[in-house]
Amino acid sequence: MRRIVYLGRHLMLKSKYLDKLSNGRFTTIRLGIIRPKYREVFIHSGGMVVAKARIVNVLYKRISELTDEDAITDGFTSREALIDELKSIYGSITNNDWVTILTLEVTRVIGRRDDGSVGLSPVDIARLALRYNVPMSEEERRVLQELVNEGSVRKAAVKLFNSLRGRVVIRKVVRRVLKHLIRMGIITDY
Repeated sequence: MRRIVYLGRHLMLKSKYLDKLSNGRFTTIRLGIIRPKYREVFIHSGGMVVAKARIVNVLYKRISELTDEDAITDGFTSREALIDELKSIYGSITNNDWVTILTLEVTRVIGRRDDGSVGLSPVDIARLALRYNVPMSEEERRVLQELVNEGSVRKAAVKLFNSLRGRVVIRKVVRRVLKHLIRMGIITDY
């Protein structure tokens, strides 16, 4: 099977594999040819955003080419244990099927910090608010979309308000949607 899947900014990780994040760098093996559109992704688990990571390597292999080393790097005791897990997730697989080994480096663990922040940039918060349809006015949606498009509060303020003073408005919108993302359980509050 040569299933091709394009990976956007969001990668799902089963909660039983969350301990991988603590290593800083980890792999995940997925059935099919996975083609990342972006190098930075949000990692979701249990209905929440739990981390942000950078994809540092993408490797394609057939099931028959997987080794004990691949399995151990991915947190399994053996190649057989890895293949059993792949079968439990994807159903029937053959030795000819392709898998993608994604190597990720955690750049941020997401959760409430002592200073009240969550470790996300305003652009990241805007992306999540737009993705999860946080209730907002059309004007707020326009502000967040421009923030995502421009990639910085400063550039978005100049584009939207022709002045750096617009940063105050943008930050207010970002704080409001962040509170909503936490209430929705999308971002953990711990």
